[in-house]
Amino acid sequence: MSQSTSNTEPQATKPAGVRIIALTDAGQQLGLRLCAAMPGAELWFKPAPFAAKVQQAFRQGDPLIFICATGIVVRTLAPVLVSKREDPPVLVLDELGQFVIPLLSGHEGGANEWGRHVAGLLEAQLVMTTANAYLAPVYAVGMGCERHCSVDELSALLDECLQRAGLSISEVASIDSIDLKADEAGLVELAARLQKPFRTWSVSNLHTVEAQLSTRSDYVFRTVGVYGVAESAALFGAGQLTGHSAELLLTKQKSRRATCAIARSYRI
Repeated sequence: MSQSTSNTEPQATKPAGVRIIALTDAGQQLGLRLCAAMPGAELWFKPAPFAAKVQQAFRQGDPLIFICATGIVVRTLAPVLVSKREDPPVLVLDELGQFVIPLLSGHEGGANEWGRHVAGLLEAQLVMTTANAYLAPVYAVGMGCERHCSVDELSALLDECLQRAGLSISEVASIDSIDLKADEAGLVELAARLQKPFRTWSVSNLHTVEAQLSTRSDYVFRTVGVYGVAESAALFGAGQLTGHSAELLLTKQKSRRATCAIARSYRI
């Protein structure tokens, strides 16, 4: 294992295409509040035909927020459920906006993190029932870049990724990359500015998470020996922080000369 560190200490997810479904006047008012706080969200008030429209949105992968009874949601979506790895995230709220329940795809689909974000918008209580709801999440950022990429470009890309994932830099435990980048000035300076450890990992380390990559680049493999630096480093780095497996919270994002991904693991 190759590791380089600086002398420093260590997503709601906010998905696009959100459909907010409300069935009562009070629910409609809450939905309008959410739409105002979530650009791109669309409010469906008493959509008709209810089951057909909601099921179609679910099938096409739209993240859904229901402001109604949980039983209605369960009965409506039951015929179209596939798996926790494929279904879009679904939240259920009471019409007063006091509670936010990640109902489907809480862990794999990001509903837990998204629910935390929505609860923050409403100053509501997040009610999570998945096993990992009682564990402490740990986040690692993986970054790759062309040689001599500027710290400003790296910083702008990281800021964009944190916004997409619904995280603040204070929640990130480390910035990780491949050991070939241990002396990359932009990455070293970025970690120092943010007071985060900069850790780099060997090709053999990064190969251990290869099966979890969302995409694979033959060009990157020919160049550095792994199919993706950002995702591999994020996954392996997050796993090293907890000693447990990690998952991608945010898949690889690109700027002109850099890549960034965010992974999450849990301390048990």
